Amino acid sequence: MREAQLSRQQLRQQVRLTRRQLTSTEQTQAAVQLVSQVANIPQLAQAKAVALYLANDGELDPWPLINWYWSQGCHVYLPVLHPFCQGHLLFLRYQPDTLMHTNALGILEPKLDIRLLAPKNALDIIYTPLVAFDVQGNRLGMGGGFYDRTLCQNADTHSGQHSSQHSSPRAVGLAHDCQQVAALPIASWDVPLVGVVTPTQYFFW
Repeated sequence: MREAQLSRQQLRQQVRLTRRQLTSTEQTQAAVQLVSQVANIPQLAQAKAVALYLANDGELDPWPLINWYWSQGCHVYLPVLHPFCQGHLLFLRYQPDTLMHTNALGILEPKLDIRLLAPKNALDIIYTPLVAFDVQGNRLGMGGGFYDRTLCQNADTHSGQHSSQHSSPRAVGLAHDCQQVAALPIASWDVPLVGVVTPTQYFFW
């Protein structure tokens, strides 16, 4: 376990460094290309309620995608640190006039308002940031485990046991192409993704 953890941490540092070395022009181009990718994938383009995120640490910027979903009449939500369940996330409605604040991790999030809260099963897709991914659908995050804890109740969707199309949201990762690796060392708590979209390709499992 200790070797696996060290391997994960080394991989995390390596890919984060590669991601942060992308130029502002490359980041902007990637963000625009992401919109074209999603718009051409019907199961993503037709969503009515999605959770996205605000980019940090060189992550693929979904801001143009947020604007595109708004233009399609889709409801957009952002993750908020759960005030009572440490290490978990809530999802709050995000609109151009939403009041924001900086959370304990230094990331902007909507100010907590119970009226804006969406149950997870009301979301069609939860788009997740990630540090690295492989072609088996495994995701390596920043190490805090927030998305793994939040998504763990959806894990049965990977075995085809969900009862309806909207029984739980699909977890789809967003990443730069340089974040793909051959294989990730897996931990027992990791929740696999159903898809990953990059500026030039997409995978579904």
